[in-house]
Amino acid sequence: MATGAQAQKKDSTRIPPPIRTIEVENVDVLPTADTKGWLLLDKDIQTELDGAVQNLYNFKYDKAEKQFRSLRRRYPEHPMPYFLLGLSTWWKIVPTNVQTKQYDKLFFAYMDTAITYGEKLYKADKKNYEACFFLSAAYGFDARLNAERANWRKATVSSRRALEYLEKSKEANGLSPEFLFGQALFNYYAVWISEEYPLLRPVLLFFPKGNRELGLQQLKNVADNGFYTGTEAKFFLMRILNNEENKPAASMPVARFLASNYPDNGYFQRFYSLLCFNEGDFRECERISRDILDKLNRGMPGYEGISGRYATYFLGWLMQNKYKDLEKAQDYYQRCIVFAESTDETSGGFYVYANFNLARIAAKTPDIAAARRYYEVVRDKASHKSEQYQEAKSYLKKNKI
Repeated sequence: MATGAQAQKKDSTRIPPPIRTIEVENVDVLPTADTKGWLLLDKDIQTELDGAVQNLYNFKYDKAEKQFRSLRRRYPEHPMPYFLLGLSTWWKIVPTNVQTKQYDKLFFAYMDTAITYGEKLYKADKKNYEACFFLSAAYGFDARLNAERANWRKATVSSRRALEYLEKSKEANGLSPEFLFGQALFNYYAVWISEEYPLLRPVLLFFPKGNRELGLQQLKNVADNGFYTGTEAKFFLMRILNNEENKPAASMPVARFLASNYPDNGYFQRFYSLLCFNEGDFRECERISRDILDKLNRGMPGYEGISGRYATYFLGWLMQNKYKDLEKAQDYYQRCIVFAESTDETSGGFYVYANFNLARIAAKTPDIAAARRYYEVVRDKASHKSEQYQEAKSYLKKNKI
């Protein structure tokens, strides 16, 4: 197995706070609510937006947003089109591991507008669970990005409001799997949020503690049956099964589905390539990695340094260990290092292993100066408990210049 392959699992797959957030009881009874005019349940709207949702997750942002704006022209005071435009903006941020801030203002503007119209609908009808759904979702996304930006006061306020509206909307769980998505995420992540984001703990005190097993079951239900939330559910399910549940074999079919159905989604592709690499499916890993680099070179949306770092590391390892082509291996590893430095992700993971493998190649040449240069990076960046650190320290001690 590849050196450091498993260490990559959480490199760009950090589990964020939930987008929508609460515990659900067995609410299968249809609520007494007038659903007339609810766009979320309108089959004609679903048919109309099917292509737009596909385009959104396939990073064809312009095509998706054209359809969302068409919906906005017909329903200018409904939260749905603004939320979908915000979701499209969100998926411009995701491939960068939420690092880029160039879309922040636009994202918050769309979510704020969705909230404004959602609150208007809710004030007019306290049984409007569709309004609650969009309010919970929009506040949840708002909280998510504010937490990433360390805007803790805003994140706390938005989290509390997301939970409050989610609590109200749970009565509509029997109407559509869309309503179940937020409960599923909260049930699974409730404990994790408290541990990972201690400043948000006060928000959780007045809500149920969650239920991981139930949350996972609910998430699978939404992944199989949700229209608007189905792909988001698969996205979380893929990551949870691999990262949290340590079940890469169970995550693989979900990842394969996402990468196959959305072949121009750089995030889905790189996650799938990671699973293929870790599971030893090197032929598929190589195919996906080459495809990623080709799309990155063509400047396709959503393909940037992080995806490049994945692809070049995998190809470097394959050149070194499968094809025994050390010259190509060195080229890919060096490109991996450049990608890592371009995204300021040099604290471990692929960056360390690329330097480590380059050091080993140089040491065998032998090119002591180059080997020392790479081993010094490993010594400075790798965990002191790792074998890479120990090897680097030993080599540098024995080969002083």
